[in-house]
Amino acid sequence: MEILGLIPARGGSKSVPRKNIKLLGDKPLLAYTIATSKKSSLLTRAVVSTDDEKIAEIARDWGAEVPFCRPEELAQDETPDLPVFQHALQWLKEKEDYSPDMVVNLRPTSPLRKPDHIDEAIQLLMESRADSVKSVSITREPPQKMWRLKNGRLIPLLPSDLGIRGNHQSPRQLLEPIYWQNGIVDVTWRRVIVEENSMTGSVIQGYILDTIFSVDLDTEEDFLVAEVILQDLKKRKIL
Repeated sequence: MEILGLIPARGGSKSVPRKNIKLLGDKPLLAYTIATSKKSSLLTRAVVSTDDEKIAEIARDWGAEVPFCRPEELAQDETPDLPVFQHALQWLKEKEDYSPDMVVNLRPTSPLRKPDHIDEAIQLLMESRADSVKSVSITREPPQKMWRLKNGRLIPLLPSDLGIRGNHQSPRQLLEPIYWQNGIVDVTWRRVIVEENSMTGSVIQGYILDTIFSVDLDTEEDFLVAEVILQDLKKRKIL
């Protein structure tokens, strides 16, 4: 089975300029995802999709393939994943006659993933009857305790299932666990992306990961936090 790891790494970033190659510890952010992809036992190929020549150069230096340049119109702030992945798959099919069975979305902004995370997500999709697998973590702040503000008045974000007392007055232990997509690893059958024009399809299998790995780098402060967590995980020999 051919399983492609696609690493989307565009050049533009407003919050942190050239974020994907900013140093985290002793190497560029992008290098963490490339290194992890190379340690996966189930990925058969790792390709970086970028519009930026400097990013392409660094990606190649760290051992990733960069066989094409992503079009500028697919590297904007508002560009969703789907057209980026469809472009990559179409290029590989037309230029190399290469069509993987599965595609793994490996975002550079989640540098704390382990090779096991990739392999376990792939295995989960193989064993399930789902269209895709999406990694999630339990929310740090329960949405049952969140509010909307309307004319200065607080209105519960979610309807209560605990009667008049309401979710907002209840201990966390009584609330239903809620999960958020952490961006660490998503796996999709190629046919879902190409034929159904979707990154997930209609049946999505959840892959639950510890929140310690759920670092999504979007600001300078995120890099500072990630540095601390990274050193701690290395010290404990978790990474």
